[in-house]
Amino acid sequence: MNIIFSDDKKAKKALKLVKELQLKFVDKLNTLSKVDFEEVFWQREKGKFGGGSRYEARDFEFFNTASVNVSQVHYPNKDKRLKSATAISTIIHPNNPNLPSMHMHISYTQLKDEKSYYRIMADLNPSIEYDEDKKYFEKALKEISNDKYDEAKEQGDKYFFIPALNRHRGSSHFYLENYYTNNKKLDYEFATEFGKKVIDTYIEILSKAKDKRITISNEDKQMQLNYHTLYLFQVLTLDRGTTAGLLVHNENDEGIMGSLPRFIDKNLLLSWKEKVIKPQDELVQNLVNNIKDDAQIDINTKIKLANCVREHYKKNKEALTLQASSDKKVYTVQNHK
Repeated sequence: MNIIFSDDKKAKKALKLVKELQLKFVDKLNTLSKVDFEEVFWQREKGKFGGGSRYEARDFEFFNTASVNVSQVHYPNKDKRLKSATAISTIIHPNNPNLPSMHMHISYTQLKDEKSYYRIMADLNPSIEYDEDKKYFEKALKEISNDKYDEAKEQGDKYFFIPALNRHRGSSHFYLENYYTNNKKLDYEFATEFGKKVIDTYIEILSKAKDKRITISNEDKQMQLNYHTLYLFQVLTLDRGTTAGLLVHNENDEGIMGSLPRFIDKNLLLSWKEKVIKPQDELVQNLVNNIKDDAQIDINTKIKLANCVREHYKKNKEALTLQASSDKKVYTVQNHK
C-alpha cells in the first residue's frame, strides 16, 4: 500500500518513535496469544497525506478486542495550521473479566510557525478491580514520570470523569495534554521511555494474572459487560480525541472505533439517556438505534456509530463544549483546516 509520510526530520523521528513502540507492544502481546496480531493499513487521501497501520488481535479466546494503531498525517501546503500529527493509540480488552483493559496514547503534533507538543496518556481499565494491579500500574507511572506525575494524574482524573454517571472510566489515569518543555531531546526521550514502561508494566500484569484468575462467574461476565458499556459510552459521548478524529475525516473510522469492546448491554446504555445534558440525550438514543439487538459491536456497527457521532456534532457544534477536558486547550479539528 502506497503511503507517503512526511519528509520533515522531526516528523520522521516521531514516526520512528511510535512505530518502535507499536512493534514492541505487538511482539509482547503475541507471546500471550495463540494467533499473532494482524496488520491492517489505511491511507489519508489515497496516501498523499499519510495514513498508518493497526495490528488487530486474531486470538478471540484471549482477547475480546485489541488494536495497536499508528498513524501520521501531514500537510505540506502552507494554508494549513497543521504540519504533521503522529500517534500511537492502543486499547487492549482481554476476554477474561478478571484481567484489566488498558489504553495508551502518545502523539506528537507539529504546527507551522508554532510550538509543537506531545499528548501522553495511559489508563488502566478493569471490569473487576484488583488493588494489586492498580498499585503496580501507578507505581510504574510514578517511576517514569517523576515530578510530572501529580499534574498528569490531576489532568487524567478530570478527563476520564463521567459527569452523568458521577464516576470515572478506569481506575488509574495519566494524561499530559499539550506537553512540551524547552528541551526537545528530553521530551522525545520521555515520550519513548513512558511508552516502553507502560507496555512492559501492562504485559507483566497480564502475565502474572492470566493463570491465577481463571474462575469466572456469571456475575463476573455481567460486570464486564456493564463496564464495556460504560467504556463505549465514555468514548462516544465524551472522548475529545475520538470525536476530533471522526470530524477531521472518515478514512479511518474502523481504526478509530477499534477501541470499542465486542459486546455491550443495550438496555444499560439506553438508561443513561436520561442522565446526560441535552442534546447528548439525542446522541445516546441514536447510538442505541444503531446497535443491533444482539448488542454486538462488529465492523458494520462501528461504521454506523462513527457516522452517528460525526453527524451529531456537525448538527450540534455547541455540544463539543460538553466533551471531556483536561483544562488545557487544544484545537485538533481546527488544526486540520
